[in-house]
Amino acid sequence: MTLPSQLTLEVVTPDRSLVSQLVDEVQIPGAEGYFGVLPGHTPLLVTMNVGELWYRNGQQRSFLSIALGFAEVLPDRVTILAKVAECAEDIDVERAQLARQRAEERLTQRAVDSDGERARLSLLRSRTRLQVASQSLR
Repeated sequence: MTLPSQLTLEVVTPDRSLVSQLVDEVQIPGAEGYFGVLPGHTPLLVTMNVGELWYRNGQQRSFLSIALGFAEVLPDRVTILAKVAECAEDIDVERAQLARQRAEERLTQRAVDSDGERARLSLLRSRTRLQVASQSLR
């Protein structure tokens, strides 16, 4: 059996399809840590954490902010089903900075009625969004 030379990458959310193209490599924020996928990868199904997903065509990398979901990896295809995903160039940096500040305040004040886990996830998402947005400026 011949190994594929590229992967078909599909990134979808409940609202829309963000990416549908052939790529050379993908890095995914799995629940157990980041992992890379090249053509011919062993099939697997994993849950995803909040993090930065990137994919590469030649020397050009593209970045997305991903928040939770699943990734199906096949030798010739990667399908990402994300709860939330944004391309680097679509991220509103000012909004992400405000979300980070709100989450940090909620975590430091720790009010009795505050949902600590929700604030922690919000902080992680906003930091990831800011990190991914900075990639589009390079």
